[in-house]
Amino acid sequence: MVQGKCDAVGKITQLVLSAGQLKSPPVLKHSKITYFEVEILDVQSKKQICIVDKVPPSSTLLDVKHKFHKACPQWYPSRVGLQLERNGPYLKDSINIQSLAVSSIITLYFTDLGQQVGWTTFFLTEYTGPLLIYLLFYIRLSSIYDKVESMKNFRHPVVHLACFCHCLHYIRHLLETLFVHKFSGGHTPLKNMIKGCAFYWGFTSWIAYYINHPRYTPPSFGHRQVAFAALAFLMCEAGNHFINVALAHQNHSGGKACFPSPTYNPFTWLFLLVSCPNYTYEVGSWISFTVMTQTLPVGIFAFLMVIQMSLWARKKHKLYLKRFYPEHSTSFSELSVDGMRE
Repeated sequence: MVQGKCDAVGKITQLVLSAGQLKSPPVLKHSKITYFEVEILDVQSKKQICIVDKVPPSSTLLDVKHKFHKACPQWYPSRVGLQLERNGPYLKDSINIQSLAVSSIITLYFTDLGQQVGWTTFFLTEYTGPLLIYLLFYIRLSSIYDKVESMKNFRHPVVHLACFCHCLHYIRHLLETLFVHKFSGGHTPLKNMIKGCAFYWGFTSWIAYYINHPRYTPPSFGHRQVAFAALAFLMCEAGNHFINVALAHQNHSGGKACFPSPTYNPFTWLFLLVSCPNYTYEVGSWISFTVMTQTLPVGIFAFLMVIQMSLWARKKHKLYLKRFYPEHSTSFSELSVDGMRE
Protein backbone atom coordinates (compact mmCIF):
# COMPACT_ATOMS: atom_id res chain seq x y z
CA MET A 1 0.00 0.00 0.00
CA VAL A 2 2.84 2.37 1.00
CA GLN A 3 4.72 1.37 -2.13
CA GLY A 4 1.70 2.33 -4.27
CA LYS A 5 1.48 5.78 -2.71
CA CYS A 6 5.19 6.39 -3.27
CA ASP A 7 4.82 5.44 -6.93
CA ALA A 8 1.92 7.88 -7.34
CA VAL A 9 3.85 10.72 -5.70
CA GLY A 10 6.86 9.95 -7.89
CA LYS A 11 4.78 10.14 -11.06
CA ILE A 12 3.26 13.49 -10.03
CA THR A 13 6.72 14.88 -9.24
CA GLN A 14 8.04 13.68 -12.60
CA LEU A 15 5.05 15.28 -14.39
CA VAL A 16 5.67 18.64 -12.71
CA LEU A 17 9.37 18.59 -13.58
CA SER A 18 8.67 17.69 -17.20
CA ALA A 19 6.18 20.60 -17.50
CA GLY A 20 8.89 23.07 -16.47
CA GLN A 21 8.77 25.98 -14.05
CA LEU A 22 5.32 27.29 -13.27
CA LYS A 23 4.81 30.85 -14.65
CA SER A 24 3.52 33.54 -12.35
CA PRO A 25 0.37 35.38 -13.51
CA PRO A 26 1.06 38.61 -15.50
CA VAL A 27 1.10 41.84 -13.53
CA LEU A 28 -1.45 44.36 -14.82
CA LYS A 29 0.12 47.76 -15.45
CA HIS A 30 -2.05 50.70 -14.61
CA SER A 31 -2.23 53.49 -17.22
CA LYS A 32 -0.46 56.71 -16.20
CA ILE A 33 -2.13 58.89 -18.85
CA THR A 34 -3.72 61.98 -17.34
CA TYR A 35 -6.87 63.06 -19.09
CA PHE A 36 -8.03 66.66 -19.06
CA GLU A 37 -11.47 68.06 -18.51
CA VAL A 38 -12.35 71.12 -20.63
CA GLU A 39 -15.04 73.38 -19.24
CA ILE A 40 -16.58 75.65 -21.88
CA LEU A 41 -18.30 78.84 -20.73
CA ASP A 42 -20.28 81.44 -22.65
CA VAL A 43 -18.10 84.53 -23.11
CA GLN A 44 -20.96 86.93 -22.34
CA SER A 45 -22.88 85.31 -19.47
CA LYS A 46 -20.06 83.10 -18.12
CA LYS A 47 -22.61 80.29 -17.90
CA GLN A 48 -21.39 76.75 -18.48
CA ILE A 49 -22.32 75.40 -21.90
CA CYS A 50 -20.82 71.95 -21.58
CA ILE A 51 -17.88 69.95 -20.25
CA VAL A 52 -15.67 67.97 -22.60
CA ASP A 53 -14.15 65.16 -20.56
CA LYS A 54 -11.48 62.54 -21.13
CA VAL A 55 -9.36 64.74 -23.39
CA PRO A 56 -5.92 63.14 -23.97
CA PRO A 57 -2.82 65.37 -23.54
CA SER A 58 -1.93 64.90 -27.21
CA SER A 59 -5.23 66.42 -28.38
CA THR A 60 -5.36 69.73 -30.19
CA LEU A 61 -7.92 72.47 -29.81
CA LEU A 62 -9.53 71.26 -33.05
CA ASP A 63 -10.14 67.88 -31.39
CA VAL A 64 -11.88 69.68 -28.53
CA LYS A 65 -14.01 71.61 -31.03
CA HIS A 66 -15.10 68.36 -32.69
CA LYS A 67 -16.12 66.90 -29.31
CA PHE A 68 -17.88 70.15 -28.47
CA HIS A 69 -19.75 69.89 -31.79
CA LYS A 70 -20.95 66.40 -30.85
CA ALA A 71 -22.34 67.75 -27.60
CA CYS A 72 -23.79 70.89 -29.23
CA PRO A 73 -24.51 70.06 -32.91
CA GLN A 74 -25.70 73.59 -33.73
CA TRP A 75 -22.10 74.88 -33.52
CA TYR A 76 -19.82 73.23 -36.05
CA PRO A 77 -16.06 73.56 -35.44
CA SER A 78 -15.34 76.37 -37.92
CA ARG A 79 -17.73 78.79 -36.20
CA VAL A 80 -16.46 78.05 -32.67
CA GLY A 81 -14.09 80.61 -31.19
CA LEU A 82 -12.34 79.61 -27.96
CA GLN A 83 -10.38 81.92 -25.65
CA LEU A 84 -8.42 81.44 -22.44
CA GLU A 85 -9.61 84.85 -21.24
CA ARG A 86 -12.78 86.72 -22.07
CA ASN A 87 -10.91 89.57 -23.77
CA GLY A 88 -8.04 87.44 -25.05
CA PRO A 89 -7.28 86.34 -28.62
CA TYR A 90 -8.90 83.32 -30.23
CA LEU A 91 -6.80 80.21 -29.84
CA LYS A 92 -5.51 78.45 -32.95
CA ASP A 93 -6.86 75.02 -33.84
CA SER A 94 -3.36 73.55 -33.94
CA ILE A 95 -2.46 74.43 -30.35
CA ASN A 96 -1.87 71.45 -28.05
CA ILE A 97 -4.36 71.19 -25.21
CA GLN A 98 -1.61 70.28 -22.72
CA SER A 99 0.09 73.64 -23.28
CA LEU A 100 -3.06 75.35 -21.94
CA ALA A 101 -3.32 73.26 -18.80
CA VAL A 102 -2.51 74.57 -15.34
CA SER A 103 -4.48 71.76 -13.72
CA SER A 104 -6.56 68.83 -14.90
CA ILE A 105 -9.48 71.21 -15.54
CA ILE A 106 -9.15 73.75 -18.38
CA THR A 107 -11.63 76.59 -18.66
CA LEU A 108 -12.26 78.11 -22.11
CA TYR A 109 -14.64 80.87 -23.21
CA PHE A 110 -16.84 80.26 -26.23
CA THR A 111 -17.85 82.79 -28.91
CA ASP A 112 -20.09 82.00 -31.86
CA LEU A 113 -18.14 83.32 -34.87
CA GLY A 114 -21.18 83.05 -37.14
CA GLN A 115 -21.50 81.27 -40.45
CA GLN A 116 -18.10 80.60 -41.99
CA VAL A 117 -16.74 80.00 -45.50
CA GLY A 118 -13.43 78.51 -46.61
CA TRP A 119 -10.71 80.80 -47.93
CA THR A 120 -10.74 79.15 -51.35
CA THR A 121 -14.48 79.77 -51.68
CA PHE A 122 -13.96 83.32 -50.43
CA PHE A 123 -11.40 84.26 -53.08
CA LEU A 124 -13.03 82.37 -55.95
CA THR A 125 -16.31 84.16 -55.30
CA GLU A 126 -14.66 87.54 -54.85
CA TYR A 127 -12.66 87.30 -58.10
CA THR A 128 -15.18 85.56 -60.34
CA GLY A 129 -17.70 88.39 -59.96
CA PRO A 130 -15.54 91.19 -61.44
CA LEU A 131 -14.52 88.97 -64.34
CA LEU A 132 -18.11 88.26 -65.39
CA ILE A 133 -19.49 91.71 -64.56
CA TYR A 134 -16.92 93.49 -66.73
CA LEU A 135 -17.69 91.23 -69.69
CA LEU A 136 -21.42 92.03 -69.38
CA PHE A 137 -20.65 95.72 -69.77
CA TYR A 138 -18.12 95.05 -72.53
CA ILE A 139 -20.70 93.41 -74.79
CA ARG A 140 -22.92 96.49 -74.25
CA LEU A 141 -26.18 94.90 -73.25
CA SER A 142 -29.22 96.82 -74.46
CA SER A 143 -30.49 96.90 -70.88
CA ILE A 144 -27.42 98.91 -69.86
CA TYR A 145 -26.65 101.16 -72.85
CA ASP A 146 -28.79 102.67 -75.58
CA LYS A 147 -28.80 100.20 -78.46
CA VAL A 148 -28.77 102.82 -81.24
CA GLU A 149 -25.95 104.77 -79.61
CA SER A 150 -23.93 101.60 -79.05
CA MET A 151 -24.21 100.62 -82.71
CA LYS A 152 -23.37 104.12 -83.98
CA ASN A 153 -20.27 104.93 -81.91
CA PHE A 154 -16.91 103.41 -82.78
CA ARG A 155 -14.99 101.64 -80.01
CA HIS A 156 -11.52 102.97 -79.44
CA PRO A 157 -8.80 100.25 -79.30
CA VAL A 158 -8.10 101.11 -75.66
CA VAL A 159 -11.56 99.76 -74.78
CA HIS A 160 -10.60 96.32 -76.07
CA LEU A 161 -7.19 96.53 -74.42
CA ALA A 162 -8.74 97.50 -71.10
CA CYS A 163 -11.07 94.52 -71.25
CA PHE A 164 -8.13 92.21 -71.96
CA CYS A 165 -6.07 93.63 -69.07
CA HIS A 166 -8.96 93.57 -66.61
CA CYS A 167 -9.81 89.94 -67.46
CA LEU A 168 -6.15 88.96 -67.31
CA HIS A 169 -5.85 90.45 -63.82
CA TYR A 170 -8.74 88.46 -62.36
CA ILE A 171 -7.98 85.26 -64.28
CA ARG A 172 -4.50 85.39 -62.75
CA HIS A 173 -6.02 85.77 -59.29
CA LEU A 174 -8.35 82.81 -59.88
CA LEU A 175 -5.60 80.53 -61.17
CA GLU A 176 -3.29 81.47 -58.30
CA THR A 177 -6.06 80.74 -55.83
CA LEU A 178 -6.45 77.26 -57.27
CA PHE A 179 -2.84 76.31 -58.01
CA VAL A 180 -0.41 78.62 -56.15
CA HIS A 181 -1.80 79.72 -52.81
CA LYS A 182 -2.08 77.06 -50.12
CA PHE A 183 -4.82 77.51 -47.54
CA SER A 184 -4.51 75.42 -44.40
CA GLY A 185 -8.22 74.74 -44.03
CA GLY A 186 -8.90 78.14 -42.46
CA HIS A 187 -12.25 79.90 -42.49
CA THR A 188 -13.54 83.44 -42.41
CA PRO A 189 -16.99 84.82 -41.48
CA LEU A 190 -19.51 84.92 -44.30
CA LYS A 191 -20.05 88.64 -43.68
CA ASN A 192 -16.42 89.29 -44.69
CA MET A 193 -17.03 87.65 -48.05
CA ILE A 194 -20.18 89.71 -48.54
CA LYS A 195 -18.29 92.93 -47.79
CA GLY A 196 -15.43 91.95 -50.10
CA CYS A 197 -17.79 91.06 -52.93
CA ALA A 198 -19.73 94.29 -52.48
CA PHE A 199 -16.49 96.28 -52.76
CA TYR A 200 -14.97 94.51 -55.78
CA TRP A 201 -18.21 93.83 -57.63
CA GLY A 202 -19.54 97.34 -57.05
CA PHE A 203 -16.38 99.09 -58.21
CA THR A 204 -16.13 96.79 -61.23
CA SER A 205 -19.64 97.78 -62.30
CA TRP A 206 -18.78 101.47 -61.98
CA ILE A 207 -15.45 101.10 -63.80
CA ALA A 208 -16.83 98.93 -66.60
CA TYR A 209 -19.81 101.24 -67.15
CA TYR A 210 -17.54 104.22 -67.87
CA ILE A 211 -14.90 102.48 -69.97
CA ASN A 212 -17.40 100.63 -72.17
CA HIS A 213 -19.81 103.54 -72.51
CA PRO A 214 -20.49 104.54 -76.14
CA ARG A 215 -19.41 108.12 -75.32
CA TYR A 216 -16.11 107.10 -73.73
CA THR A 217 -13.20 109.26 -74.91
CA PRO A 218 -9.64 107.90 -75.20
CA PRO A 219 -6.71 109.17 -73.07
CA SER A 220 -5.32 112.65 -73.69
CA PHE A 221 -1.91 111.58 -75.01
CA GLY A 222 -3.25 108.89 -77.33
CA HIS A 223 -1.46 105.68 -78.24
CA ARG A 224 1.79 106.53 -76.44
CA GLN A 225 0.02 106.90 -73.11
CA VAL A 226 -1.94 103.69 -73.68
CA ALA A 227 1.08 101.69 -74.81
CA PHE A 228 3.27 102.84 -71.92
CA ALA A 229 0.57 102.13 -69.33
CA ALA A 230 -0.27 98.73 -70.86
CA LEU A 231 3.40 97.70 -70.74
CA ALA A 232 3.67 98.79 -67.10
CA PHE A 233 0.47 96.91 -66.30
CA LEU A 234 1.74 93.67 -67.83
CA MET A 235 5.07 93.97 -66.01
CA CYS A 236 3.29 94.46 -62.68
CA GLU A 237 1.04 91.49 -63.36
CA ALA A 238 4.05 89.31 -64.16
CA GLY A 239 5.89 90.56 -61.09
CA ASN A 240 2.90 89.88 -58.86
CA HIS A 241 2.65 86.32 -60.16
CA PHE A 242 6.35 85.56 -59.72
CA ILE A 243 6.32 86.98 -56.19
CA ASN A 244 3.36 84.78 -55.23
CA VAL A 245 5.08 81.72 -56.68
CA ALA A 246 8.28 82.55 -54.78
CA LEU A 247 6.39 83.01 -51.52
CA ALA A 248 4.52 79.73 -52.02
CA HIS A 249 7.79 77.92 -52.72
CA GLN A 250 9.49 79.35 -49.63
CA ASN A 251 6.53 78.52 -47.40
CA HIS A 252 6.21 74.90 -48.56
CA SER A 253 9.74 73.91 -49.56
CA GLY A 254 10.30 72.18 -46.22
CA GLY A 255 13.52 74.08 -45.57
CA LYS A 256 14.34 76.39 -42.69
CA ALA A 257 11.89 79.27 -42.45
CA CYS A 258 13.48 82.63 -43.20
CA PHE A 259 12.57 86.19 -44.13
CA PRO A 260 11.28 86.28 -47.75
CA SER A 261 14.17 86.95 -50.09
CA PRO A 262 14.72 87.43 -53.85
CA THR A 263 15.54 84.59 -56.23
CA TYR A 264 17.32 84.54 -59.58
CA ASN A 265 14.14 85.93 -61.17
CA PRO A 266 14.55 89.72 -61.68
CA PHE A 267 10.89 90.30 -60.80
CA THR A 268 11.62 89.11 -57.25
CA TRP A 269 14.46 91.57 -56.71
CA LEU A 270 11.91 94.00 -55.33
CA PHE A 271 12.30 92.02 -52.09
CA LEU A 272 15.50 94.04 -51.62
CA LEU A 273 13.42 97.19 -51.18
CA VAL A 274 10.12 96.09 -49.60
CA SER A 275 8.85 93.17 -47.55
CA CYS A 276 5.68 92.58 -49.58
CA PRO A 277 6.37 93.16 -53.29
CA ASN A 278 3.13 91.45 -54.25
CA TYR A 279 1.20 94.38 -52.76
CA THR A 280 3.53 96.83 -54.50
CA TYR A 281 2.91 95.16 -57.85
CA GLU A 282 -0.85 95.10 -57.18
CA VAL A 283 -0.84 98.86 -56.63
CA GLY A 284 1.30 99.29 -59.74
CA SER A 285 -1.22 97.36 -61.82
CA TRP A 286 -4.11 99.61 -60.83
CA ILE A 287 -2.14 102.82 -61.24
CA SER A 288 -1.15 101.66 -64.73
CA PHE A 289 -4.76 100.77 -65.50
CA THR A 290 -5.77 104.26 -64.38
CA VAL A 291 -3.25 105.90 -66.72
CA MET A 292 -4.27 103.62 -69.58
CA THR A 293 -8.01 104.28 -69.34
CA GLN A 294 -7.91 107.80 -67.82
CA THR A 295 -11.22 107.42 -65.99
CA LEU A 296 -12.23 108.75 -62.57
CA PRO A 297 -13.70 105.48 -61.17
CA VAL A 298 -10.45 103.61 -61.84
CA GLY A 299 -8.47 106.41 -60.18
CA ILE A 300 -10.63 106.27 -57.04
CA PHE A 301 -10.36 102.48 -56.94
CA ALA A 302 -6.56 102.69 -57.34
CA PHE A 303 -6.37 105.22 -54.49
CA LEU A 304 -8.36 102.93 -52.19
CA MET A 305 -6.16 99.99 -53.19
CA VAL A 306 -3.05 101.99 -52.23
CA ILE A 307 -4.51 102.50 -48.75
CA GLN A 308 -5.62 98.87 -48.38
CA MET A 309 -2.37 97.37 -49.65
CA SER A 310 -0.34 99.66 -47.36
CA LEU A 311 -2.30 98.45 -44.33
CA TRP A 312 -1.90 94.80 -45.33
CA ALA A 313 1.81 95.27 -46.03
CA ARG A 314 2.40 96.94 -42.68
CA LYS A 315 0.60 94.14 -40.87
CA LYS A 316 2.48 91.40 -42.72
CA HIS A 317 5.79 93.18 -42.20
CA LYS A 318 5.22 93.18 -38.44
CA LEU A 319 4.37 89.47 -38.57
CA TYR A 320 7.63 88.79 -40.43
CA LEU A 321 9.60 90.69 -37.80
CA LYS A 322 7.84 88.91 -34.95
CA ARG A 323 8.42 85.52 -36.54
CA PHE A 324 12.00 85.83 -37.78
CA TYR A 325 13.51 88.60 -35.63
CA PRO A 326 11.57 88.59 -32.32
CA GLU A 327 14.45 90.13 -30.36
CA HIS A 328 14.60 93.16 -32.71
CA SER A 329 10.96 93.43 -33.75
CA THR A 330 10.36 96.74 -31.90
CA SER A 331 13.37 98.58 -33.27
CA PHE A 332 12.87 97.18 -36.79
CA SER A 333 9.24 98.25 -36.74
CA GLU A 334 10.26 101.81 -35.99
CA LEU A 335 12.79 101.76 -38.82
CA SER A 336 10.27 100.32 -41.27
CA VAL A 337 7.83 103.15 -40.59
CA ASP A 338 10.46 105.80 -41.19
CA GLY A 339 12.00 104.05 -44.18
CA MET A 340 8.69 103.04 -45.79
CA ARG A 341 9.97 99.48 -46.06
CA GLU A 342 6.51 97.90 -45.97
